[in-house]
Amino acid sequence: MTHWFHRNPLKATAPVSFNYYGVAAEMMKNAADSYFSLLQGFINSLDESTQESKLRYIQNFKWTDTLQGHVPSAQQDAVFELISMGFNVALWYTKYASRLAGKENITEDEAKEVHRSLKIAAGIFKHLKESHIPKLITPAEKGRDLEARLIEAYIIQCQAEAQEVTIARAIELKHAPGLIAALAYETANFYQKADHTLSSLEPAYSAKWRKYLHLKMCFYTAYAYCYHGQTLLASDKCGEAIRSLQEAEKLYAKAEALCKEYGETKGPGPTVKPSGHLFFRKLGNLVKNTLEKCQRENGFIYFQKIPTEIGCPVSHW
Repeated sequence: MTHWFHRNPLKATAPVSFNYYGVAAEMMKNAADSYFSLLQGFINSLDESTQESKLRYIQNFKWTDTLQGHVPSAQQDAVFELISMGFNVALWYTKYASRLAGKENITEDEAKEVHRSLKIAAGIFKHLKESHIPKLITPAEKGRDLEARLIEAYIIQCQAEAQEVTIARAIELKHAPGLIAALAYETANFYQKADHTLSSLEPAYSAKWRKYLHLKMCFYTAYAYCYHGQTLLASDKCGEAIRSLQEAEKLYAKAEALCKEYGETKGPGPTVKPSGHLFFRKLGNLVKNTLEKCQRENGFIYFQKIPTEIGCPVSHW
């Protein structure tokens, strides 16, 4: 399994001097846990009452946003610091997953770690959205990281990418093509939903991210039609199988064009050529070979007409 994931940059913060507690230079999780433990003293009352700490508003915190570069947001609120730091920890888990997933010959344990890291990231984003962001005295500005649209997009993207790992595992274990088609179609829908969540954002900030979501949506819809075609062929519906593979071929070509556009679009995130990655090339070969097989068998055995209309690649949707 070799995947490639788009990533926006980590958030940056202005230095804050704490003379009350030292955070040890340990592994990321231990260091983050230690810092969050320290930060609780600025948020919750030390006498374990329901009242907030008198230190909550004593320090001004500044953080940049993943989409808006070096222009920081600032709030004199320790809850803002907790949320922003938690957001960065979630981003770290997505980047860790991306680094592992980008390897060729990834092991089963590494695939599980990718899946686990993306689930952790999604859980952190969801927890921040539901439990901490509503506590801010100053609401999140539109288009900033802590605004509902962006948080939701990050949650959905993590879900979609975790499911990519599930698809790769299903393919490796040679599960039924119908199951793989259903998983791929659901994954494409996740990416479409994430893109819709970002649709009302300023294009100058969101264009590159949305190109990624578009191409992944096309890519996994192509996957769905490819494996749906295999299911149809196994049911002696060769004409319909050819039509499904033709749709997969068209969507793959569209995804390939979007890969080029992604590489040329300015905005946060690395400049790469996703069409050169193994995960992308493998689908192209699979679509081509499966379509050729269907066409051969239809010419020698089935002699079925190829439908002009194309249905949903998953029958129960």
